[in-house]
Amino acid sequence: MIRFALLFLLLVGVLFWLNVLGPVQQNVVLPFTSGLAWVCTSLIHLFDDNVTTVGKVISAPGGWAVSIEAGCNGVEAVVILASAIFAFPAPWKHRLIGFGLGFLAIQGLNVVRIISLFYIGLWERNACVPGAECHTVWFEWFHLYLWQALIILDALVVWLIWLRYLPRPVARRAVSA
Repeated sequence: MIRFALLFLLLVGVLFWLNVLGPVQQNVVLPFTSGLAWVCTSLIHLFDDNVTTVGKVISAPGGWAVSIEAGCNGVEAVVILASAIFAFPAPWKHRLIGFGLGFLAIQGLNVVRIISLFYIGLWERNACVPGAECHTVWFEWFHLYLWQALIILDALVVWLIWLRYLPRPVARRAVSA
């Protein structure tokens, strides 16, 4: 258990450090985030053709837009999940399968998160009375509190499910002399 905890902390530290490096941000994280914005907009287009995407920004006519920033692209939750899966003593095949499925689960929920936040913000903006000061109370609450917690909880639940389906180690039998 101590080995797992130390390896987990080491992997989290290294992966978060890599995540903030300029070349990794520019060549991996930013293109991934732009792709995530494109996926969200493609799904939104099933219901609304007026929404556009430029890079990591999803925009509606009339000026409402959301920008998918660091911390909102699910990368941090994937780092935590990857660290937990790869620190745990399990066969590599199971680690890779668990990571792949976990990545899809986290990003799938993150797509729901981004689209819901886009529409919550759009609803709040459209509900503003012209000339009055408008606030994005619901957007901020869902963004900062509810969805942040749910994405991290998703990583934990995926890891626990992955643990549940790992093959049990074969017990060593005592060698009789």
